Amino acid sequence: MMNYHDPHQHIFRALADPTRRAILSMLSQGERPIGEIASEFEMTRPAVAKHLKILKEGDLISITEAGRERIHSLNPTPLKSASDWLNFFDQFWDDKLTQLKTQVEQSND
Repeated sequence: MMNYHDPHQHIFRALADPTRRAILSMLSQGERPIGEIASEFEMTRPAVAKHLKILKEGDLISITEAGRERIHSLNPTPLKSASDWLNFFDQFWDDKLTQLKTQVEQSND
């Protein structure tokens, strides 16, 4: 059995949930405290805090303290890494479909 640690595991775990993706979209518009984030969802503040914790584990957000508030902001760098990983497979399928097209065209001749 291969013992492989995927460096993208925490990123994809964070992106797997629609609530977390919605939080990232919200933070792409600007930084926000947890109260402002929680007000956009029909769930408890502790539930939102759990989502924020997973986003933090994926390094998709950063948290700074401003007095008594904790301000959450988007960290887009890991998204680029995940996008690059996904784009590899996009190219893989483009190549495979091109090969299939060539084979079909050759068999029709």
